[in-house]
Amino acid sequence: MTRDSASASASTPEILRYTAFSADPEGGNPAGVVLDASGLDEERMLAVAAELGYSESAFLTERTGEGAYTIRYFSPKAEVPFCGHATVATAIALAERDGPGALEFTTAAGTVPVSVVRDGGELRATLTSVAPHVTGIDAADLTEALAALAWAAADLDPALPPRIAYAGARHLVLAAGTRERLADLDYDFARLEALMHRLDLTTLQLVWREGPDVFHVRDPFPVGGVVEDPATGAAAAAFGAYARELGLVPEAAVLTLHQGADMGRPGTLTVELRTGDARIRVSGTGTRIG
Repeated sequence: MTRDSASASASTPEILRYTAFSADPEGGNPAGVVLDASGLDEERMLAVAAELGYSESAFLTERTGEGAYTIRYFSPKAEVPFCGHATVATAIALAERDGPGALEFTTAAGTVPVSVVRDGGELRATLTSVAPHVTGIDAADLTEALAALAWAAADLDPALPPRIAYAGARHLVLAAGTRERLADLDYDFARLEALMHRLDLTTLQLVWREGPDVFHVRDPFPVGGVVEDPATGAAAAAFGAYARELGLVPEAAVLTLHQGADMGRPGTLTVELRTGDARIRVSGTGTRIG
């Protein structure tokens, strides 16, 4: 091996592929995971994410302590401040290498603790979000969002009003009045992307309420270069904050979010709200792909 080829080999990281929020490799949301990205610059991380084509990939750029890391997330088009499913995927990859336990990730949005436990034969990761907040949306922006989706105002569930929710990234929450409306997703990619850039949105969190604590969700993600995100931990955390802020659920509650079935990649996200703690906990299983 020549010196140049040895150097190239050393600079090529091991790229793992995991799915999050499902124990089935064919379910949940795939993510690329690089456990040692210390030698990669932004351009190379973005290239890896684009080559993989997943909605996001995660890169551990520095180990800052026992079980503590700096982490960065890239979609195929841009860096994002926080990604829940890639966090879960990375935590499970670390647990397979080092064993279950407590982790701490320093993200662009803040510090995100994660715990990983073995539940039967599966690993389950629980992330704790940064402090969330919920704000309204301007009527003109809501009208534009509905137009991009080809939804009518009458398609919305009046019991779950539109809001922008944040728990590490911003998401517009829109509730469909029927499961059929949620299932029929065919939107104007460029139009929705332009609105999302203007409002600094990571995804739209489209929801349908099946029961008091059970929801079905979908997440258009044109700003990331993909039509839809199959299972979205950051949006799940934001939705937990939304549901509590609007009094849709008790202050302490456990919510089940089903996502990905309409894409053929079913996954389940568990969202926990605790009394006296504004942060949201999102948990799920995961497994290596291939």
